[in-house]
Amino acid sequence: MCDYVAAQRATARVENSTSARPGYFAIGMNNSVYAEMTATAHTSLFRFNFPPEAEVPYVHAESSDESMPRTVPNSPLVLLDLIDLGKSRSGGNIEVNTTTGRMKGGGKFRPSFGHGSYAAYFCADFRGAEIRRTGTFVHTNATDGVHALGDLYGDIRIPQGSVGSWVQFAQPSKNQILARVGLSFISASQACENAEREVGDFDFSRVVTEAEAAWRAKLSIIKADHTGVNLDLLKTFWSGLYRTMLSPQDYTGENPLWESDEPYYDSFYCIWDSFRAQHPLLTIIDPEIQTDMVRALIDIYKHEGKLPDCRMSFSKGFTQGGSNADVVLADALIKNLTKGIDWRLGYEAVVSDAEIEPSDWSISGRGGIESWRTLGYIPVDDDDRNGTGPLSRSISRTVEYAYDDFTIALMARELGHEGDEAKYLERSHNWKNLWREEHEDRYHDKTTGTTQGSKFRGFLQPRFRNGSFSEQTARMCSPVYEQHVCYFDTRHSTYEGSPWLYSFYAPQDMAALIGLMGGAAAFTERLDYFHASGINYMGNEPNFLPTFQFHYAGRPGRSAYWVHQYVPALFNSSVAGIPGNDDCAMGAFSAFAFMGFFPVAGQDVYLLTPPLFREVSIRTPDGRGWATLRNVNFDPTYADMYIQSAKLDGKPYTRSWITHNFFTRGGVLEFVLGPKESEWGTRKEDLPPSLSTATT
Repeated sequence: MCDYVAAQRATARVENSTSARPGYFAIGMNNSVYAEMTATAHTSLFRFNFPPEAEVPYVHAESSDESMPRTVPNSPLVLLDLIDLGKSRSGGNIEVNTTTGRMKGGGKFRPSFGHGSYAAYFCADFRGAEIRRTGTFVHTNATDGVHALGDLYGDIRIPQGSVGSWVQFAQPSKNQILARVGLSFISASQACENAEREVGDFDFSRVVTEAEAAWRAKLSIIKADHTGVNLDLLKTFWSGLYRTMLSPQDYTGENPLWESDEPYYDSFYCIWDSFRAQHPLLTIIDPEIQTDMVRALIDIYKHEGKLPDCRMSFSKGFTQGGSNADVVLADALIKNLTKGIDWRLGYEAVVSDAEIEPSDWSISGRGGIESWRTLGYIPVDDDDRNGTGPLSRSISRTVEYAYDDFTIALMARELGHEGDEAKYLERSHNWKNLWREEHEDRYHDKTTGTTQGSKFRGFLQPRFRNGSFSEQTARMCSPVYEQHVCYFDTRHSTYEGSPWLYSFYAPQDMAALIGLMGGAAAFTERLDYFHASGINYMGNEPNFLPTFQFHYAGRPGRSAYWVHQYVPALFNSSVAGIPGNDDCAMGAFSAFAFMGFFPVAGQDVYLLTPPLFREVSIRTPDGRGWATLRNVNFDPTYADMYIQSAKLDGKPYTRSWITHNFFTRGGVLEFVLGPKESEWGTRKEDLPPSLSTATT
């Protein structure tokens, strides 16, 4: 008796049966099936291991008593269900060949975080046993009399939910069934072609070996001397690097929307998350792929009219804040990614974000552009007549638009657009227009009924069109006060973070921000409180950069201190060892923390902290050299966590930051460490760059 409906056929896993490594996954289930899987670019290959016998109820001819089971040779049944995880399928087709057992078909599905729909197709073939029966099922009703369902096969429309086909096999000679599943977004026929081209021989061991080799080639760009470092930290570092390479995915040749000679990447999910760490990391460790991703983004602009802030399944995803693909493009340009990139068109794309409001800015571009031009901020009561979108997030959109404009100014400088450079630099100061000096850190504690808070005052606050201020509690949308209330449609002024958090987001002019907060000492005290009080939430990407912003106040040692508070306490190899939805970004943060530097995305700036290894080396893009960061007196207990002095290629180095050419030309950056903060990186001339010089 088989359960066909997804909700009914779930099977518990066997404890400690899981095996996972790049290119291979296996798991044992309590129905005695051991499932192994591997993959190529467009095809997955499964190896199902079955017991030789199965128990079935014994029914006596004169009785309905099923209490005494009997064993029979195993005759496994494999089904393919068109249902998706989000249960979004509409329509579709599926067929099963009665002779070969081949299943093929597809359906239309909705993206998980966006508008529209997409079609996906599959082609499944089997090896390992003779076929006994084939059929189809609709919900709980299975039959071997119908072998095709859907619009392609007459008037048989398939409903939503569990619908699919099945194959029952004779006893496998080696107690194994191989299942090869090709995928395509073009057609079922192309899915079959993909599978036959990539896994024509059904050789599971070969596919595993080639998948492992592909991953080894990607990860071997980095070498780490992990002498003395515990296994948990090693797992955290390498698994984090692995996850940074899972998305976006290369769908070149599988784009059903337009024909192009450019690469096509999908699952920019979302750039709001990935621009801060993942894309800068790929620029260092896989510049060829990052170049292709930039080309894909520009090609999306060419055919759809806007750069995406989020995109998945060939669909427009929701824009969470600014037009942050602008930062991705700027980061690539200033770090000299040029191969095949049409920078004229790329610059046109970012200027379109800054100047042309789309009719629906919830899924691309920016909203409130007229207010942005005339008022210098996004008002909380914006009267936007040029487009539609959720009228919320006035603070977080303002600070992100300001930084987006700053990165456009950097692109304008690189490409020789002097007038644009001046205009966008001026707009990049707009974040200051929401600064409210007198706003205090106060909130109502519902548990005690009292007013709580801290001594700190001066925060970004929402502002009306008439120039007066509205108010949002500075801690709102943080772990300590109403964390889960700041999304698209809640009409609050920040997105997935508090005014406390967004008040630190001015990476283009941290000197000015430090001045507003009372100077370097006051800024450091406030940033320390932000981390120590629990207001900071490391499970969300905007919280990454504040870990390192002590550098701007001349306290790089505090950045190193907080790195050690978060790794391994929050980033580790346990089940809870990723503090938030990964999006490839959590892995990028931990990778940077381990290697001893962190990017200021969109700028040629990396903030330095001691590596968590004795030494880390990254191969240069030409493959002939290495960029090495080395702790001369590495202490695996991390009692010595503060940089005392540094040398770059044997010469004293006093700046607390480096530029991208270190990773392109190679070299050796050496640190001497100690148990206390030192004067290294504290002088004004050694601070990371800011638009103004208000740091005191």
